[in-house]
Amino acid sequence: MTIELGLMLAGMLMIGFLAQWLAWRVKLPAILFLLLAGILLGPVSGVLDPDKLLGGLLFPIVSLAVALILFEGSLTLRFHELPGIGHVVRGLVSYGAVTALLLLALAAHLVAGLSWSIALLFGALACVTGPTVIAPMLRTLRPNARIANTLRWEGIVIDPLGALFAVLIFEAIVSRQEGHTIGIFIATIGCGAITGALSAWLTGFLLRRQLIPEYLQNYAVLAAVLFAFSVSNVITHESGLLAVTIMGIALGNMRGVHIDDILDFKESLTTVLVSLLFILLAARLHWPLPDGMLGAGIALFAIAQLVVRPLTVLLSSLGSGLSWRERALIGWVAPRGIVAASVSALFALRLDALGVAGAGALVPLVFILIIGTVVLQSATARPLALWLKVAEPEPRGLLIFGSDEVARAIGKVLSEAGFHVMLADDDWDGIRHARMDGLATFFGNPASPHAERYLDLTGIGRLLAVSTHRERNSLACVHYRQEFGRDKVYRLRNLTPQENTDRAALSGSLLAPPLFDEEMTHGRFAEMLEHGWRIKSTKLSTTFDWPHFIEQYGSNSVLMFGVEEKGALRVASTKRELEPKPGWTVIALVPPTAS
Repeated sequence: MTIELGLMLAGMLMIGFLAQWLAWRVKLPAILFLLLAGILLGPVSGVLDPDKLLGGLLFPIVSLAVALILFEGSLTLRFHELPGIGHVVRGLVSYGAVTALLLLALAAHLVAGLSWSIALLFGALACVTGPTVIAPMLRTLRPNARIANTLRWEGIVIDPLGALFAVLIFEAIVSRQEGHTIGIFIATIGCGAITGALSAWLTGFLLRRQLIPEYLQNYAVLAAVLFAFSVSNVITHESGLLAVTIMGIALGNMRGVHIDDILDFKESLTTVLVSLLFILLAARLHWPLPDGMLGAGIALFAIAQLVVRPLTVLLSSLGSGLSWRERALIGWVAPRGIVAASVSALFALRLDALGVAGAGALVPLVFILIIGTVVLQSATARPLALWLKVAEPEPRGLLIFGSDEVARAIGKVLSEAGFHVMLADDDWDGIRHARMDGLATFFGNPASPHAERYLDLTGIGRLLAVSTHRERNSLACVHYRQEFGRDKVYRLRNLTPQENTDRAALSGSLLAPPLFDEEMTHGRFAEMLEHGWRIKSTKLSTTFDWPHFIEQYGSNSVLMFGVEEKGALRVASTKRELEPKPGWTVIALVPPTAS
């Protein structure tokens, strides 16, 4: 039995990885492939029976996994960002979300015959989008910046708020089912809120005072979250989810507490948990579904897609500067994700144990909605954006990995040439100087899970890896090859060809074309800037062509970029030697003696 259990868990980990990898390859939300894998393993083939496999451990495992998922999601909510997210986003995550909740609850009550309490819980779960499903869709959708920012910020903010709505409604249902008074319900809410706040304060205090060594901080926060969840549940039944949600929101907004490394760890852990959890939960679905359930699920999906979402977007965007075309696309795109799937399954398990009527319908209805929205919107959003004329043209912008003087110099000249430039790095000092230079920045490793969620790639179609970290440059190139294409990814060498011996060389499969010329390295570029070399941008003509430029500025000038008459950017590299033509604007590194 131990071997069988170990083999099944290892197999689910591998299948989960393959589902995540496939989602990355085809740029679709991973939740779709995870759910389909679970359905194939469970209801279709009967290979996996979670209840038989885990027995009494199923509910605790799902509970702890959902607690960590909710904590990780709520950790990303920043109060200081709320005033700046715009009128439409504030509407979508406040009165728009409440409107969607009530309309979806009404539809679930009328169409699926759910009781009002279960229908309200369905509405709370079904009104939530999330960054894990929005971010992959935006990469293929490529709408204009206003649409992309609205959808991205809606997913980030409504993820923890929607979870809080659902937890509160769940607490009310449990209190009523167990015959609790309103006082006990309030006590449950109070216990969860106080436990979460105290846990966040204590954890933040220990982190701020450096009382926990850095290598133990991730472990400490993980233990604190699970301990707070369990203790809160012991004190007052079912208050643990509220406790971890409050803990995440409080810790994420605490001053003086640096949680970037903790967030990276939690994101990686959440990826593993989500992969296992969704396969387990989808495998528990019973097929065929109970009479009328499939039809009710499809009907609810149609109502959510064609009625509820457009109405809430229309209501939330009244008085905004969005055009009707932009509103139409935002009203079409609202895929459901992790919170809806994981929390619905946990609540269904608990409510089934309490004998609440209709709880068994919660998971299939939510899963039908998730699969329907992800599949339909992934297939139709890009054509709809093109038809509405709100899609971005072929992206011309550049993502530059690095923020030192070399990266900033390259970024400034490209920005002055009219290209959208984003500098990404986890060196705060360099990012601070880049912001002072007026450049758009992202603080963090561009190949991290954090960047997957928060790095806005709207209008960006090339990567220049010019950081001082050789291995991380290569990692970023491999990461963005799938995003931009092999011919749109470049790196600035950190070693000369002579220094790059067999012992120091990286695998050829990890390398992208080196920038500029055979001898150019990051160190040489920085040294040239220090000795007075400057980046010169010049428009060529028939009377002043490239040979004249070389004659005036010196044969040792280094050609970096060329901008064609129609605005297309050409990048000089060792794999593609440029031949500038009249009408081009050339960008070159010229010596200090040049006139």
